[in-house]
Formats: sequence, structure tokens, C-alpha cells
Amino acid sequence: MKNLEQFFDIIVVGAGHAGCEAALASARLGLPTVMFTVSVDSIALMPCNPNVGGSSKGHLVRELDALGGEMGKNIDKTFIQSKMLNQSKGPAVHSLRAQADKQAYSTEMRKTLENTENLTIRQGEVTELLAEDGHITGVKTFSGATYHAKAVVLCTGTYLKARCIYGDVSNYTGPNGLQAANYLTDSLKKLGIEMFRFKTGTPARIAGNTIDYSKMEEQFGDKKVVPFSFSTDPESVQIEQKSCWLTYTNEKTHEIIRANLDRSPLYSGMIEGTGPRYCPSIEDKVVRFADKKRHQVFIEPEGLYTNEMYIGGMSSSLPEDVQYEMYHSVPGWNMPGS
Repeated sequence: MKNLEQFFDIIVVGAGHAGCEAALASARLGLPTVMFTVSVDSIALMPCNPNVGGSSKGHLVRELDALGGEMGKNIDKTFIQSKMLNQSKGPAVHSLRAQADKQAYSTEMRKTLENTENLTIRQGEVTELLAEDGHITGVKTFSGATYHAKAVVLCTGTYLKARCIYGDVSNYTGPNGLQAANYLTDSLKKLGIEMFRFKTGTPARIAGNTIDYSKMEEQFGDKKVVPFSFSTDPESVQIEQKSCWLTYTNEKTHEIIRANLDRSPLYSGMIEGTGPRYCPSIEDKVVRFADKKRHQVFIEPEGLYTNEMYIGGMSSSLPEDVQYEMYHSVPGWNMPGS
């Protein structure tokens, strides 16, 4: 049986923020490039909080823009709220953060990619890295197709043998129900690459029309928006913005969490790996900062097209029933039907 065989200069595996930038950079240099994604609907997907920038990360996006990257330009086209953080401190720590319209961000980035010369997009799972004499020569996909290239850039994100875990439920899936990449890890190991497990957390989402906003503090964007990209006309980003909202956990929330720590896979040992320093779970915060009576929780819209609201500050691996009780203990989330 004969399988498809093609030749490119550069292969990019993954179509998240890093994959998009890598594919655009090589294609714009005139190098024939192919970018692989498990689903074209996941291009530039924001499966966690749909925002760009923030403390430290905002500086990276501006640096990326200075190098010709697309991320700053894309968020300038699709943000729904923009805010310069840390303005009460010195300018060195000022950091721009923009809440994105999740769907628009993905759509706009896909449009840019599809209209870039020298760039081909392939929907498919890369399962194997090909190597000869210690040099990478290409990849093979699940279908058996072979793609040869001078270089392969891996931007796999959280997909490699991915699992979503809450309570004693462990589902072998990528983010947002997308398929995991279950074979490439073994190929990397065969080539002598040591693998480590990375864990990250995300909270539940809440329907915006079930929230009592009168019990929360409204958070506005900046009156004068600063664009992320140096190439964006500042006047073009002075738009009407969506509000975010601030509320707090309380002692009842913390009691619910403490009473169920034995059911948290983070504490039972079911989840192993290194977690991000910038996004601790609510369980971690309650345990590590036991003296704190409350923790900030931000309610942030996922876009103009949906009622879905992101709950910043309450990432959790607790079981479904505990999370339901925990969220409903927070002011503003105890409305009927929520």
C-alpha cells in the first residue's frame, strides 16, 4: 500500500499560540511550511482564560510583536476589554492585558494563516518523528503519510497523552474535548528525549445570565486603550468595552474545600507533575494561605457571542459535586438555575 509523501522546508506540529507564530515566521521568510493540528477548529484556541498578556506575559507579547509576530496584531483586532496592570507601581512592571473574544481571536488567526504564502495547513495527528544519523528528517502521521523537511518545530502544548482530571474521573482527552496526541510521546522517547508531565488547571464556566452582578464589583477597561502591536493605529482600538467583575471566596467556600481535600487528585497523588506558578488551584491557595479569609475571583466574558463566563482564580481538580457546592457559596453565584 502506498501512502502520501510530501516535502517541505519546515514542519510545525501544533497550532496554538506558539505553533501559529512559528509557522508564520518560517513562511514569511519564504520557506515552504506545513503546520499540523488535530483540528482546524482548534487553531489559536484559548481553552483556558481567553486573554493575552498580563504580568510578565504582556512583556513577552510586545517583544514578539517587535520581532514581527502576529499575536499582538490579532488581539488588537479581537479584544473586548483592555487594561494596563500595575499602574500604581513603576513603569518597568506595567503590563498590558487584553480579554479576547475567544471565537473571534481563533477565526482571525486562522484567516491570517490561510492567506499566508508558503504556508500549508494539515488536519491530522503527527505520530512519529523521522530521524537519520542523529538528524530529524520529517514526520509521519496517524494515516501513514510521510512529510520530509529540513527542520521540525514541536509546539504540542498540552496535547501529548493528555488527560483531564477532576475528582476520581480521568478522561483521556485534549482541551475542550479535542482528541489527545497519544503516539508522539513514544517516538520522542525512542529518540532519547526525556519526558516530564506538566499539569495545569482550569475552572468551571458559568452562564452569565445566572449571575447576580449586584453582589460583585464591576471592573472596567482603560479609558484610553494602549494597543499591543506597535503597528496598530491607537485610534482603531478605542472601542466600547465589556466589563469584567470581581467577587471573593469566603469562609464557607474554604470549609467546603478543606472538608474535601482527600477527594482532590492534587492531594491524593493521582495527579503528578509540575504546575504553573502563575495559576495555583483554589485548593492550593486555601491550604498554603490558611490565614486568608478570602481570595479574589474574577468573572470574565469569553466573548460577544456567548453567555459563557470564565472564573479567574478558582481553578480546581475537586469532584463535580464539590465544585458545584463550592462555586455556589460565592456571592453572586447562588441564583436559582445557576
